[in-house]
Amino acid sequence: MFERILVPFDGSDNSKKALQVAIDLASKYDSRLYIIEVVNETIFYSVGILPPLKELESMERKAKEDVKFAVTEAERVGVRAVGETLEGDPAQAILDYVDKNSISLIVMGSRGLSTVKRVFLGSVSSRVVQEARVPVLIVK
Repeated sequence: MFERILVPFDGSDNSKKALQVAIDLASKYDSRLYIIEVVNETIFYSVGILPPLKELESMERKAKEDVKFAVTEAERVGVRAVGETLEGDPAQAILDYVDKNSISLIVMGSRGLSTVKRVFLGSVSSRVVQEARVPVLIVK
């Protein structure tokens, strides 16, 4: 049913909850788990500044560590998992990854933004739900 499950991961508590749900589903359906973390450099450029090199390196290092942790968690219980770090706008990177890798289900955590913040800041999960061509499971 769900051969390829994608988990956008950032190391937050919500993404860890989503990871556990995805691991359970992957185990049940004998699915492969795809774990990505998107380094969002665009937040710097959107306000017209160049990010310090140390900051970028720190973000990339954290993303790689997060993905390694998530892959290890999945493999620890026998789930086949691959991980990758990406760069760019998180929602767009997720949507592109889904299309390029024939993903059949997205499992992601919710940030729980208030209505006011969502209007001004947008929401990665909201955009993914609206634009994805595959089912999306949001874990609160």
